[in-house]
Amino acid sequence: MLQADLYNKLSQSKVIQEAALRSGIAKGAINAAWDAIGEVIKAWATEGHSVAVPGLGTMRFGLRSKSIADVNKVGSDLITTRRVIFTPNVEIKEELAKTSINITCYDRNGDIVKRVTSSDDGTVEDPEGGDDPSTGSGQANGGGDPSTGGSGQASGGDSGSGSGNSGSGSVTPTVNAPNFSGATQFEETTQVSMTGPTGSEIHYTLDGTVPTAESTLYEGPITLSETTTVKAIAIKDGVSSAVTTRTYTKGGNAGGGEGSGDME
Repeated sequence: MLQADLYNKLSQSKVIQEAALRSGIAKGAINAAWDAIGEVIKAWATEGHSVAVPGLGTMRFGLRSKSIADVNKVGSDLITTRRVIFTPNVEIKEELAKTSINITCYDRNGDIVKRVTSSDDGTVEDPEGGDDPSTGSGQANGGGDPSTGGSGQASGGDSGSGSGNSGSGSVTPTVNAPNFSGATQFEETTQVSMTGPTGSEIHYTLDGTVPTAESTLYEGPITLSETTTVKAIAIKDGVSSAVTTRTYTKGGNAGGGEGSGDME
């Protein structure tokens, strides 16, 4: 009999208590922000955006759909399932890859009959990849950019169909926005680090302008000594991510650990 250990879901109060201990921020302040943060994540995710989960990675809603070559036959019946996709950041993937996995087998009396330790190469499956070649796994864009109120579109998966005026549909790949870390309020200086999807380049600006492929290439932690708004994008295979934005304020109480910035 194989059975994984089960743990109870963390309660809101437990998460807030732990966050207060780790960040030094008052529990009351974290509690006040909890519901607002949840509403923002829910709204942005349902509008089709890739939403940063602080310190862990990004989450988005997507779908699987059947492939079809004739655009005239595209219809809602091609959608097979809706998905919640979590993409861990590089650090989480590396930690998972090097973690040993123990498998313990018990008999019906609870006695151990076999115990083995993993000897695989530590390959971590990419959640963005489709595991069924007959279906597409794409992002469902419902509402466009939340800051502009733009209209959205539904794009199919790697082999799925999309909309277009030509004979066959097309797919626009997506790239996850970079994550930031560093104290957002500081007395003298603060150091900002950025991480992005594997194989991507990160370009950033410090003057509040929207970054492009021509903006400064991120090559290592940035030290700030004045209040600064940092904006960054990740670029992979010529495709650019959404903009991650975070303001670092001099003169405040030190705080704000590893996490991800706001999405634009």
